[in-house]
Amino acid sequence: MLFSKVAHHLGYDLTGDDLELNSMNELALASHGELTFAVGKKYSSDLSSSGSNAFLISSDLVEYLPKNASYIICENVSLSMAYATKLFAPKLIDFKSSHAEVGDESYIDTMAKVENGAKIGSHVTIMSGAYVGSNVTIKDNTTIYPNVTIYRDCSIGANCIIHSGTVIGADGFGFSHTATGEHVKIYQNGNVVIEDDVEIGANCAIDRAVFNSTIIKRGTKLDNFIHIAHNCEIGENSIFVAQTGIGGSTKLGRNCVVSGQSAFSDHLDIAPFSTFTARSGVTKSIKESGGTYSGYPLMEHREWRRLQSKIAKLNS
Repeated sequence: MLFSKVAHHLGYDLTGDDLELNSMNELALASHGELTFAVGKKYSSDLSSSGSNAFLISSDLVEYLPKNASYIICENVSLSMAYATKLFAPKLIDFKSSHAEVGDESYIDTMAKVENGAKIGSHVTIMSGAYVGSNVTIKDNTTIYPNVTIYRDCSIGANCIIHSGTVIGADGFGFSHTATGEHVKIYQNGNVVIEDDVEIGANCAIDRAVFNSTIIKRGTKLDNFIHIAHNCEIGENSIFVAQTGIGGSTKLGRNCVVSGQSAFSDHLDIAPFSTFTARSGVTKSIKESGGTYSGYPLMEHREWRRLQSKIAKLNS
């Protein structure tokens, strides 16, 4: 897509060369041919070192652009970014891809639907009512139970088990907002990557990324009714108990244990080997590995137990 087409769609002028663009990406990861954006001067250093050559920016950031960059000055960069994501959104079904490839000794129920472009490994079982979208990859020895939905472009590893009712790759919950209060959809153009040896319980929702991937690393086990939001990264061999929710772009290190009904805010970094007891409310990043935490506001588990003891004495 030409950059001039993006400018016309947004209703702004293009400054610089008219570039051929193939996708959008976040500022720190964007390369040539990828449209990116910056909101505010806190991103000025990332802007000047960006590998991209196509930008949506506010007027006060022009001086920080790399040499020979092409750009569009926007009144509201976040809103313009949302409108631009629609231009790069793939079609829901890729009818032009070749027929699905299915490996040896795999079973696909006649009531399951597998779209063109999908690649199914050997010894895979896909049960009745399951939906496998365009260009999905499912590796060897994986079991997909009835009524699982896997949206297009997602990747499922080997030796995985995905239980009934789970949805992988639905849109992340992302919107920008107009001055008069309308909510403008940010199209979620990334995917979900499930690595090997992952088990996902019934009725879980793992959202696709805005750009790049939501990642569940190898060996992780999710109970029923878990929500993983867009652009999250769950470290290998982690355990999640039922009714837990993880906010967008939060990253957990390896071997974390998250007990039932816990909740995490977005954009957090959680150290490896962290343990959270039931109903923990996590609103800040955790830097030290190996801790055990409880409650809301979150505190170290020993401190929380002492507090509960004092509260019990007050009530006696």
